[in-house]
Amino acid sequence: MGKAIAFLVALIAGVVVVGWVVSSLIGPALFYLIVGALAIAGGYYVYTKVKKEIAPGTRTQRRIEAAAKTYRMRNR
Repeated sequence: MGKAIAFLVALIAGVVVVGWVVSSLIGPALFYLIVGALAIAGGYYVYTKVKKEIAPGTRTQRRIEAAAKTYRMRNR
């Protein structure tokens, strides 16, 4: 657990340092374009993971369908 936290802290520190260097060398406009592209890529990654999690036949999807069925039966 401690190694994971140390790795996470080092990764965040590395991202901050690289971001500072890029922003000072390239300029704020391009820096924000890069940050925006990374944010969109991260959002797409999360979206694909979540979409895969609730795909038909998965446990999560079956739980959602069961809850929806119970809700419909209760609200007739």
